[in-house]
Amino acid sequence: MGQGEASARGTTMEGDCLSCIKYLMFVFNFLIFLGGSFLLGVGVWVLVDPTGFREIVAANPLLFTGVYIILGMGGMLFLLGFLGCCGAIRENKCLLLFFFMLILLIFLAELAAAILAFIFREHLTREYFTKELKKHYQGYNNTDVFTSTWNAIMTTFDCCGVNSPEDFKDSLFTVINQNHIVPAACCKRDTGELAHISKDQCLIGSMMFRNNKGCYSAVVDYFELYIYVAGALAIVVLTIELFAMVFAMCLFRGIQ
Repeated sequence: MGQGEASARGTTMEGDCLSCIKYLMFVFNFLIFLGGSFLLGVGVWVLVDPTGFREIVAANPLLFTGVYIILGMGGMLFLLGFLGCCGAIRENKCLLLFFFMLILLIFLAELAAAILAFIFREHLTREYFTKELKKHYQGYNNTDVFTSTWNAIMTTFDCCGVNSPEDFKDSLFTVINQNHIVPAACCKRDTGELAHISKDQCLIGSMMFRNNKGCYSAVVDYFELYIYVAGALAIVVLTIELFAMVFAMCLFRGIQ
């Protein structure tokens, strides 16, 4: 009797623990599902909005790319939350295994990205960006990805060059555009009647009509807070993913 009671008590405790994991997984994945649905809704709204917001986003390549990143993240979270919810509440081993494998792939991809970022960290220096800018930036060629990306950065952050407008001296840009000291993307935005005059003065090097701050400092200053927040979120996300994988595997093994 003693052994039978102990076995029954152990089975009951195991069942209660399994139920607790099951409902924790459901609540956790339901929140992920809602977050993914929200991001998908925002991304789709921006793309189909008839009030003109889409045109504002489309005019800025960085914002336009950001919309597709939001859609991709929303879709991934939507699928992840859906699989986790269904697998937990229905106690479906196939869905739980698929959920586990998907989180494992995401975890490994994030780990690989972190390792690559550490290995290639020397490529994120001012000297590297300056050398690449001098070698590849053309100024007006919108079909060149490198040039159009730099134009978008300088326009968005109101900056010029990596360190300053002096970065364009002895560069490919000055070879192609011999009458210009800086590209048009470096000019201050002026919509007045004298806009064409200020632009002409900017192109020949007038400091009054151009942005004189380097893009390296401008981007770092802008994203300084977000870098620390992103680092903290990355640690939280990796921890959550580890717990999600453990919970999914425990539930998978506990289902009879």
